[in-house]
Amino acid sequence: MRWYAGDTFRLRVKLRRTTIALAKVVRRPVAFAAGGVVTLTLSVAAHHSHGQYDESFRDISGVVKEMHLLTPHSWLYIEVKDSSGAPQVWALEATTRAQLEQAGVTREYVKPGDPIKARCHPLRDKTNGCLLGFLKAADGSVKDWDGGNAPPPKDF
Repeated sequence: MRWYAGDTFRLRVKLRRTTIALAKVVRRPVAFAAGGVVTLTLSVAAHHSHGQYDESFRDISGVVKEMHLLTPHSWLYIEVKDSSGAPQVWALEATTRAQLEQAGVTREYVKPGDPIKARCHPLRDKTNGCLLGFLKAADGSVKDWDGGNAPPPKDF
């Protein structure tokens, strides 16, 4: 097989066309993947905004009705007496099961019937719910239920 000067040129042109075509094929999925990452990032950020909760803290005391250690959010339901003495059920939102377990919260830590005290961010709409920060169990121990493992406040 003999090579001619024109063959090298044709080979380079063919290689360049193949490279350009390949770049176009690769560029679309990369752009699509980048768009997907941006979309997921924005949806996760929107999911984890705590805009429905007030920035102030409120201390409430009550009796545990139910505890659900779940992912992505755990829930504790307590019965609180209102100013007239009537029972009201409050829903307290906490962090994930895994983060609570790392902090030492298990199904045995608080049980239905246990008296507790909670410091939390109340719902802005004034309904009976809040984002749980700290919880003082019947045994007197205080744990961070928001996942940050912050030290308990001195005035709690």
